[in-house]
Amino acid sequence: QATLVESGGGLVQAGDSLRLSCVVSERTFMWYNMGWFRQAPGKEREFVAVIGWLSSALDYADSVKGRFTITRDSANNTTYLLMNSLKPEDTAVYYCARGRRRLGPLATKKDDFDVWGQGTQVTVSS
Repeated sequence: QATLVESGGGLVQAGDSLRLSCVVSERTFMWYNMGWFRQAPGKEREFVAVIGWLSSALDYADSVKGRFTITRDSANNTTYLLMNSLKPEDTAVYYCARGRRRLGPLATKKDDFDVWGQGTQVTVSS
């Protein structure tokens, strides 16, 4: 079973940037979609971004389009989430996740991902 470890969270001011990283333990990483989700206190975990096993396939939540960028580095088994122009409403625990199906279609629902990291806290002050 693969393990995912996120890092890069922190406390920043509105307008600042952060880059989150997610390292996957298995070399088969390259064959799976990778996603980022977030969960704010008292709210459901929500989709943020996904990148396909073919890196050309991407999707973003409307709330982050134009501000966040998801990328992957197959040589280092790592997925990144670059977050620019951060807003207080971006405050949440951010989770990376591996797609359920090898070579699967791009997906944005939590149930389409079966391996999750422990999360990293992002706090944006106003």
